[in-house]
Parts: sequence; C-alpha cells; structure tokens
Amino acid sequence: MDEPSMPNSSAGAPQTTPPTGPPTPPIPLAELLAREELGLRRIAGPADADLLWVHTSEMADPYPYLLGGELLLSAGVLLTDPDHYVGRLVQAGAAALGFGVRPVHETVPAALIEACDRQGLPLLEVPPETPFTTIARAVWRLMAEARHRELRRVTRAQQALATAAARPDPVPAVLHQLATQLGGRAALLTARGQELHAAGRRPDPEAAGALTRLARVVARERPGSPSSATDTHGGTHLSAYALGGGEGLVLALATRQRESGDHTVAGIAVVLLSLLAAPHQGADAAGRSAALVRMLLGASPAEVAPLLGSTGPWTVIHARRTDGAPADALTAGALGASLGTALVDAERGAGEAVRVLLGPGPEPDRIAARPGETAAQARPTALPGETTPDPARPTAQAVERAPDPARPTPRPGWTLGASAPTPVTALAAADAVAARALAHARATRAPLTVDAPTGWLAALVPPEQAAAHARALLAPLTAPLADTLRCWLSLHGSWDRTAVALGVHRNTVRQRIGRCGELLAMDLDDMDVRTELWFALRQT
Repeated sequence: MDEPSMPNSSAGAPQTTPPTGPPTPPIPLAELLAREELGLRRIAGPADADLLWVHTSEMADPYPYLLGGELLLSAGVLLTDPDHYVGRLVQAGAAALGFGVRPVHETVPAALIEACDRQGLPLLEVPPETPFTTIARAVWRLMAEARHRELRRVTRAQQALATAAARPDPVPAVLHQLATQLGGRAALLTARGQELHAAGRRPDPEAAGALTRLARVVARERPGSPSSATDTHGGTHLSAYALGGGEGLVLALATRQRESGDHTVAGIAVVLLSLLAAPHQGADAAGRSAALVRMLLGASPAEVAPLLGSTGPWTVIHARRTDGAPADALTAGALGASLGTALVDAERGAGEAVRVLLGPGPEPDRIAARPGETAAQARPTALPGETTPDPARPTAQAVERAPDPARPTPRPGWTLGASAPTPVTALAAADAVAARALAHARATRAPLTVDAPTGWLAALVPPEQAAAHARALLAPLTAPLADTLRCWLSLHGSWDRTAVALGVHRNTVRQRIGRCGELLAMDLDDMDVRTELWFALRQT
C-alpha cells in the first residue's frame, strides 16, 4: 500500500525538518517536466521545486513515511479531504505531488488543485499511459546525470586548486582559484576576523559583517566549536570552515548561489590551505618563528646550541620572489615547508629578503651491536671507497657518521642565495654570505646561487695567517668598498651585473672600483691581483 521507489528507504518517525538528502544532487522539477515522453503537466502550485526522492503512497495520511523533498505519486484511492491531505504533505516537506488520473479519478479533483495552489505545493497531472515506475526511473536517471556532472566539476576544481597550491604564492593562488570555481568571495581570516588574504568580488558591508561573525563561530577559540557553519544574508550564501592546526584560521566564503558540489570543492581547499598555512599559523606563530631565526642568527653559539640540539651543519638561505612581489608570512612559510624547515623569517619589513634556516639532513646512521656480539665486536659495514675498520680497534656501542648537510634546491617563482653548510658558531657570517649569494643570483638571473666553501688551495694556509693577511691587505677599504669589490670580482668584473646585485647605478660601481684601486695601489685588471684580493675577501 505504501511502496518506496528508492532503495534503502524505510518508514520513520515524523520529522519537522528535512534530513540530509541522498548523496546525489537535487533535481529541479522543471527538468522532469521537460521529459516529453512522460507527458507530465503542472496544473497547480509554484514552478520551482527540488526533488530528492520519488515515493508512491495510497495512504490517507502518508506523513509518517515521508523524509522530505519527495515527489509523491498517488492515484487518490483514499483521498477524502484534499485540503487536510495537502496540508500534511506540506508539513512533511514533500517537494511536489504527482496525481495519476484513471481508473480512480477521471480528472484531478478541483478541490485538490485549489488546496495545492493555496498551500504552495506543486501539483502534476500524470496521464494514464505513464506508469509511476517510469517516472521514478526518469528521476533516478536525471540524478545519475547530475551526479556525473558534479563529479566532473569537482575533479576539474581539484586539479585547478592543486595547480594553484604549487605556485610561489600558494595561499593567494588557492583563494583566487576557489573564488573563480564558486563564483564568489573567498577569504582567509584570523579568529578575530582579520583578513589575511582574499579573492573575488567583495560582498556588501552587511553581508561581509555577517560572514565575519560566522567565521568567529568556527574559529575554535573555545572547546566544542563546529568545524563549519553556513548562513544566508540578503540573498548571499555564507560559509565558514575552520582550518586544521588549532590557531583559529578560517576559510570564509560568500556566493550569490549555492550549487551542488560547492561543499566538496570548499573541503578540498580547506585541506590545501591547512597544509599551506601550517608552518605559520597566524601572526603570533609567524612572529615566534621570525624571532627564533633572528636569535639564532645573532646570538652567541653558547646560547644557540641548546636550542638547536645539534651543532650543524646549517645553511642560511635568503630568498626573494622572482616577480618582485613582497612575500607575506604565509607565502614565506610555504617556501620554508617546501625546503623542509619551519625556521623562516619574513617579518623584517617590506623590501627585505625572506631568510630561511635549513638544518642538517637525515639523522646519521647508527650501527649497534648485533645479537650475540659485544660492543667491541660491532663493526660498521664499509661504504664504497672506504676501508673496513680494523677489527682490533675498539668500537663504541653505536658508531655514528656525521650527518650530511641539507642541500637547497631551486624553488619555482623564487630566487635563492644560500651559504655553504656551516657550523653553529658561524651562523652570523653565513647570514652575510647568503645575502651576497642572493645578490649574485639576481644579477646573473640564476634561480639559486650557493656560496662555495673554501677550496683546497686556500685551505693550505693556516686560518689565522690567512685572516691576518686579509686584514692587512684590505685595511684601506671601507666596508661598502670591500663589499663592492667582492661583488665585482664574483661577477668577473661585470659593471652591469654588479650594479644589479648592489642595487646601484653602474657609474657608482665604476667609481667605487676605481677608488679601491687607488686605495690599494693595485692594478685591478691584473689577474694575479684579482686572485690575491679574492683570497683575502674570502677570509672576511
């Protein structure tokens, strides 16, 4: 007597609000009416309705068996009070009523038409030649087609968002792509409502204020906060999603319409933004990271070593965006994450390079005694090119090889300058070396320049004697002149590239180099002189 037309439907208790719909997009009533082979005709009620299910019932009161959103099909076998019948359907949340004529009723009762018009329920006339099962099959086919379109749209959006996440400015790029996909506004907000990044058309002030308030609901500043929330304000659909990490960042969306698949696309963006923002969750975390890097680059070795837990080797990297745009904390954090470190300083002010501190590589191999061996019997396996350790030589319980330094690699959209791997005692000097390497990279248009460690020939001279010779030789030069000479020599005497690296006019470079030659009383065109000066400059 009461037959569900959708698999897994079951009778349930009366509900005052429609439950979550099926995992398929709703079907507009107009699409079903457009199927001419069904011969359906709307004769009462509004034209707009979304169908979630199809249900057939000949009960006098099908209310207890409806979930909401159904197209209810009936031949009116027990229809006695059309007004009460329609009222119960509206209370249950039915989307529309399909009334089959003959054999019970020759035409749709006029009282039923009036009740549907009065209570706002769409009423369809089903001709005798159209079985209810055919209507149900048509609805499921439309749902399958809509589901296929939704999956294609989500797949394209996922690919576009993933491509945006790989850009040098991943957070703004993801927000821009998300705003494009949803046709609205996408913003990254702090727990207090501060806008960090945004893309898309800005909503009106009242809707923007409502969106900020909605974001505070999911900001996770207190236990039990929801992970997402939605609202509607003046025809604008608002959504807020909490990012992972526990720092209160929120993805806020404002769109003029809400389409099937929007929630899935937003969920993909939430995952990407949570990963991208993880190195620098909010301004407080960015400030802590920047403060730590500054302390490491300026503090004494005795103060730094306990914080690092390792003596190195460490690499200092200076970075600038290739397009010249400034890098905010989130973009710089994404760069650090791609290099494998969270020690990033992007808080030095506009126009300054991002500084990154890259730690040692993988943990050193440890070779412990095997079962049945004593500590003295444990021997490491010889690596290619190495000799096997003397068995008679005592070995420790765990033999440890020095860790390999982490090696920076070019990053798309960035120009990098890196110091050579250095111990913790020389981080401040490595910072200056990285700055010079970045200038060299920008002048030569190279994506990465790594300062080379002292070569074998220079290493033949004791460091104390080399430093004393350098101080004596370069004593006539001021610091700016010495820096200019160093840069000029590193660029093989190119006036233009040196000017680019130092950010000065080429004539300024010529004047400074000429002044160096006068103060040193040397011919800077002589290769032997250049070699000696380069050796000395490498010691400073």
